[in-house]
Amino acid sequence: MNTPITIHIFYTGKNGSARDFAREMTESGLVAKIRAEEGNLGYAYYHPAEDPETVLLIDRWRDQGAIDAHHKSPMMAEIAALRKKYGLKMRVERFCPAD
Repeated sequence: MNTPITIHIFYTGKNGSARDFAREMTESGLVAKIRAEEGNLGYAYYHPAEDPETVLLIDRWRDQGAIDAHHKSPMMAEIAALRKKYGLKMRVERFCPAD
């Protein structure tokens, strides 16, 4: 049985770097590639109104296998390089519906 998993990643930086990261992820085509991956159910950035230095990514996957495949993809190195470029810190929350 596939259990959908939702992951919230809070990217926090300085001087608008988190928003610049999200913009570059989108404009570079990485977001489109991730959305096209097998098992991806959603991938979208949001900007918390009360914190202009944070961007929230809501990332949804069909199951753990799809997440594992995504984490093994070459895109992960590109994403890590962009995070480093923008000096971002991450906080991750994971949500799975109860069986």
